[in-house]
Amino acid sequence: MPPKWPRQPDPANDPPLKRLEDRINFAVHVAGFALVNSSIWFFNTINPGSLPLAKTVTFTMLGILVVHAIYVFAIADYSPKEIDIGK
Repeated sequence: MPPKWPRQPDPANDPPLKRLEDRINFAVHVAGFALVNSSIWFFNTINPGSLPLAKTVTFTMLGILVVHAIYVFAIADYSPKEIDIGK
């Protein structure tokens, strides 16, 4: 069941919606990491040594995922922005 939003979505001016979008994006990236990583190690287990860069790919992707998590959960500013009308 898809998430329901109680009002008309406006990502530019709606901080809770932007926060939800960022977290859904992060969840999709976690799923992609799990898919690629499990596939690499599955084939590496079946045929040992066939993927010599398995550790490098795993740790590189994990590092990128950790940086993304730090941004989404610690750095991103979801406070409402004031619009300057040009006084």
